[in-house]
Amino acid sequence: MSSVFLHQRPIQTTLSNPSSLSPRFSNFTQRPITIFSRTGLLVLLSLMVILGVFLPWSELPEGLFSSTRPALTKWRSYTLAQAASFVAKNGTLIVCAVSEPYLPFLNNWLIGIARQRHHEKVLVIAEDYTTLYRVNEKWPGHAVLIPPVVDTQTAHKFGSQGFFNFTSRRPRHLLNIVELGYNVMYNDVDMVWLADPFPYLEGNHDVYFTDDMAPVKPLNHSHDLPPPNKKGRTYICSCMIFLRPTPGAKLVLKTWIEELDAQPWSRAKKANDQPAFNWALMKTTKQMEHSKEDKVDLYLLPQAAFPTGGLYFKNKTWVKETKGMHVIIHNNYILGFEKKIKRFRDYGFWLVDDYYSESPLGRL
Repeated sequence: MSSVFLHQRPIQTTLSNPSSLSPRFSNFTQRPITIFSRTGLLVLLSLMVILGVFLPWSELPEGLFSSTRPALTKWRSYTLAQAASFVAKNGTLIVCAVSEPYLPFLNNWLIGIARQRHHEKVLVIAEDYTTLYRVNEKWPGHAVLIPPVVDTQTAHKFGSQGFFNFTSRRPRHLLNIVELGYNVMYNDVDMVWLADPFPYLEGNHDVYFTDDMAPVKPLNHSHDLPPPNKKGRTYICSCMIFLRPTPGAKLVLKTWIEELDAQPWSRAKKANDQPAFNWALMKTTKQMEHSKEDKVDLYLLPQAAFPTGGLYFKNKTWVKETKGMHVIIHNNYILGFEKKIKRFRDYGFWLVDDYYSESPLGRL
């Protein structure tokens, strides 16, 4: 909170005979009251007592006695529709969902996007008020919070109920955006951009996605939904998705939400959002094959351009063979903040230490 200074002009008297004042009172009026004087401290103490008696603490202006500046609290009423309208460029948004512990990853991710000149269309969906305020303080209008706020302290351990609660909000965010009429690219922030991905979003498909499997595919592999694995479902990554505002994309998102509702987290079955996304892709594809309606148009992005971490960081031969083809690399197949940061540093992808000035957030 900014420092508060109390200023008081010298007291002016309207008496016709100023000399009638007692010498003591006269001397008092000649000394300005400061916050550091005995009188100033008494005045300040009295003011605090009056506020405590006559104004309930719940009714005090937010930020008066807190670290949140009042200028930032306006973002509480900032809506997704307002944010999308402000941020979108050519009808397209790039979206991520972030809680406070992931702010360093957000900053690192933004540097790669800024180098490709797409940062102005980034919208950060803040999962807590600290993230909402910190991003909008540095980069006004580029963060929005969609209530309710989840318990972000329990949302970081993969496989936990908190993680499920956190990630299961993703399809609802994306559905809200496409229903507003925007194209939207979703990324997890443990990714790094090495090139511009938009030239790879060719055609007018409904949903674009990447394979999360590590086995090497041929460079000319099919762009259809891959066949199911031994578990009976595909293994598509829910961390890099591009959707157009089409009926097919909306159907996939609604089916994804239904799958999450039907298969909630439990101690016995520690679910996350990705299996539900795969079931949704498979169900909508089969549903449309037997329907008179148009088929949902799905598109698998090229593996060489969008490799999973299980391939890029574990197959040096493949990396050399595909050098120059890599566009977005996902730092998955590893758990833990520090391990992810170390891996990025080892490969020269932890940019935020030396190049934070290239991020619209600067140094956080």
